[in-house]
Amino acid sequence: MKSVVSRQSRDTSIPFDDYLAERAALIESFLDECVPGENTPPATISRAVRYSLFAGGKRMRPILVLACSEAVSGRMEDAFPAAAAFEMIHTYSLVHDDLPAMDDDSLRRGKPTSHVVFGDAIAILAGDALQTHAFRVLAEGDSPVDSEKRLRAVARLAAAAGASGMVGGQVADLEAERTPSDAAGLEFIHRHKTGALIRAAAEVGAIIGGGSEDDIARLTLYGEHIGLAFQIIDDILDVTGTTTTLGKSAGKDARAGKATYPQMHGIDNAREKAQELVAKALDAIAPFGERAEPLAELAKLFLRRTS
Repeated sequence: MKSVVSRQSRDTSIPFDDYLAERAALIESFLDECVPGENTPPATISRAVRYSLFAGGKRMRPILVLACSEAVSGRMEDAFPAAAAFEMIHTYSLVHDDLPAMDDDSLRRGKPTSHVVFGDAIAILAGDALQTHAFRVLAEGDSPVDSEKRLRAVARLAAAAGASGMVGGQVADLEAERTPSDAAGLEFIHRHKTGALIRAAAEVGAIIGGGSEDDIARLTLYGEHIGLAFQIIDDILDVTGTTTTLGKSAGKDARAGKATYPQMHGIDNAREKAQELVAKALDAIAPFGERAEPLAELAKLFLRRTS
């Protein structure tokens, strides 16, 4: 695996959209290097993995890993294996989430979903391959980060992705289709199904960057707040957005009878809750000063999402 070329920290003179585009391009390049090529045997699974991994997406979770690492004065290039691992875990979760046995969606990031293109079995295996390769990259990736930090990062990513995090949230979400959730149950789903991985991305970035325990705690809290805000806005967009703007089927939560923040609290109250969470996130990172500027901009961007 090749090393990522060293880049400077965020140039605050450039627009934030340019910052995001630059970071996404660097992540894209690293991902391209660390997953098998399309013709790597067995070629079917290699193509299926790359089809979903490079189908688009904003790369927000890996960008969050990089930004949190830099917020604690870590080197961006040292965090690329962790950033790539988070994107692979996120992509695997989308592949499995779209399956007929789960959300049964035919569109993701504006393209036919993996199971539509490759069939259910290959889609399941592609998700499995992405999940396992993520941990290999995090454990072995070309980076001088010491083994203790890597091991801690592996543990945090595994916890966030497993039954105590994302998978547990998905189970609760499925069960809520039969037995509607109350407000506490809905928050549990959101904090686990979506929020756990976002929180862990912030935490792992701080760990890889060599942050103090206080630094890690502040960034973990930041990630917890923006993770829930992200999903609340996602709920709102499912009501207000279109299939074209979202790149996935709009209105599917309502059709599935799922509890959402707009359905339970109303759109205005849901948006107000998201704003409160972002304000708390900004308070959590205030001690980092200018180093946390990208994190502040990212949190505000979540409120402005249209897709």
